[in-house]
Amino acid sequence: MIIYTGFTIFVLGITVMDSLKSQGDLVTNFVGLPKELTLENYRTVLMEADLLVYLRNSVIATVGGTLGCLLLAGLTAYGISRFEFKGKGILSSYFLVGMMVPVQVSILPLFLILRKLGLLNNILGLVLVYISGISMACFIFQKFFRTIPVALEESARIDGAGDFKIFFKIIVPLCKPVIMTVALITAIGEWNDFYMPMILLGKKASHTLTLVIYQYVGQFTRYMGESMAAVVIALIPIIILYFAFSSQIVEGITGGAVKG
Repeated sequence: MIIYTGFTIFVLGITVMDSLKSQGDLVTNFVGLPKELTLENYRTVLMEADLLVYLRNSVIATVGGTLGCLLLAGLTAYGISRFEFKGKGILSSYFLVGMMVPVQVSILPLFLILRKLGLLNNILGLVLVYISGISMACFIFQKFFRTIPVALEESARIDGAGDFKIFFKIIVPLCKPVIMTVALITAIGEWNDFYMPMILLGKKASHTLTLVIYQYVGQFTRYMGESMAAVVIALIPIIILYFAFSSQIVEGITGGAVKG
């Protein structure tokens, strides 16, 4: 783990340094410290390459997919963990199997469905695909919901609260750490996703940041500084999210382990 962390920091450091180098400096000094700092690479990708448009697409896809996944997975997991109904075991096993099946297996049906709905080359179609991937989130929520005493909900029902009110007013506040954990795991996966956007988003106007960075590698082979700057810009939102909510994420992971 120490070796992996050290290697990751080393690669990240080189990426940041190279994004601040001029083209001439990169050719002669790819790994070392910049001889002269420059923000020209960032200006190029932000202003000339329309990176902000693709950044917006990534934000819409990630935020929409994450929020939708949390809501759908939370309600589904709550229903499975709290109510008895026919086929409950099958439904629970379905989500468990969903974690084992590679996404490549379902890409053709997803492609055909989105084409039928007219949502190919549309960010909304990508958001719906992300929302449908609730297997892992549902599994984590189920395990956590079972650690919450049912007596809390029974007391609320005596006071006249319905199922939805109990879920949003009692269950959700108690689950904030695990919600943040699932949200960050989901958001990182969707933000870094390359496979789904590559298949579902053919038009350049609908491309996400990962697709554009991949294109930059070919387009700017002679201009690696721009490629490095684009990578750094893509990393910033996830790094900010992680450090902003790291304490709650650790609490969610350790809390679930202790209660489980």
